[in-house]
Amino acid sequence: MSSFERPDDPLVSTEWLAARLGTPDIAIIDATWLLAPGDRKPAQEFQERHIAGAFFFDIDEISDTASALPHMLPSPEKFASRMRQAGVMDGQRIVVYGNGALMAAARVWWTFRAMGHEDVVVLDGGLEKWLAEGRPTESGPAAQRRTHFRARKRDELVADAARVLDWSQNGGAQILDARPAARFAGKAPEPRPGLRSGAIPNSKNLPAPDLVNADGTLKSRDELQAAFTAAGIDIAAPIATTCGSGIAASLLALAAARLGNWDVSVYDGSWSEWGARSDLPIHAESD
Repeated sequence: MSSFERPDDPLVSTEWLAARLGTPDIAIIDATWLLAPGDRKPAQEFQERHIAGAFFFDIDEISDTASALPHMLPSPEKFASRMRQAGVMDGQRIVVYGNGALMAAARVWWTFRAMGHEDVVVLDGGLEKWLAEGRPTESGPAAQRRTHFRARKRDELVADAARVLDWSQNGGAQILDARPAARFAGKAPEPRPGLRSGAIPNSKNLPAPDLVNADGTLKSRDELQAAFTAAGIDIAAPIATTCGSGIAASLLALAAARLGNWDVSVYDGSWSEWGARSDLPIHAESD
C-alpha cells in the first residue's frame, strides 16, 4: 500500500498490531503528550517502556519552533527530515499510539495526513490497553536508521485564522470546538495566560473527552454519530475543528473520519491564536 492510499478505518485494534509486530511495512509511533504533565516526562517514559519497534514523536519539537504559538505544524522539509532520521519510510503504514491521551495520537495522525501521508492509523486504546492485555514492550532508545520519506503539505486539511473567520461570517464550513463546555461558553478561564474567554462566533461545541470511553478507546460509530448530531453538526458537510492549540481538535477530525468524512480541516492556531488576537471576534454566553 502506498503512502497516498487511505485505510478503510483510521483505527486499528491491539490484536491487529500484535499480529504484525516486526514487519517492515509497519512503523510504530509513540505520540504521548500531555497538556498538564505534572511529574510525568513522556520522553523518559518512552525510554522505560514502549511498544517494540516504536519511536517517540515529540509533538513540541517536530513543529514550527519559530512560531510563538504552541506546536504548530512544521515545514514539510523539517517533518520529512525527522521521519527519515527516525526510520519511517514511504510506503509504510504508520501506527500511532499514546499513553494517557487518545487526542495526542490523533494529532500525530492528522499531522501525517497534513504532510501527505494517508496510510496512517491510530491504535485504539493506546498503550494502556496494550499493557492491560500483557502485550510485549521494550525499553531503551529507538533504533536509528536513515530512510527515504517525502512530505508535501495538504493545505485543504489545515485551516488558518483568515479561513476560519470567513467561515464564521459567511458559512462554507461548520466550525466545531473541542474545548470543555465552560471554556467554550466563556465561563471558565483558559489554561494558557493572556487569552480572552469565549468562542468563535457561529461555532458549535463538542468536547473531545465526550468521544472517548473510560478505557481510552474511541466510542462506537453510533455513539460518535449521536454526539455530532447533538452538537448540531452535519457529518457529511464540510467541517473545521478547533480547540485550545490544535490537539483536541484532531480527535474530532479522527472521529469524523470514522464516520466517513476524511476531509475535515483542523485550525492549527486554534484558541491560542484566536483568543490572543484582539482583531478577531469572540462570542460568550454572557454577550
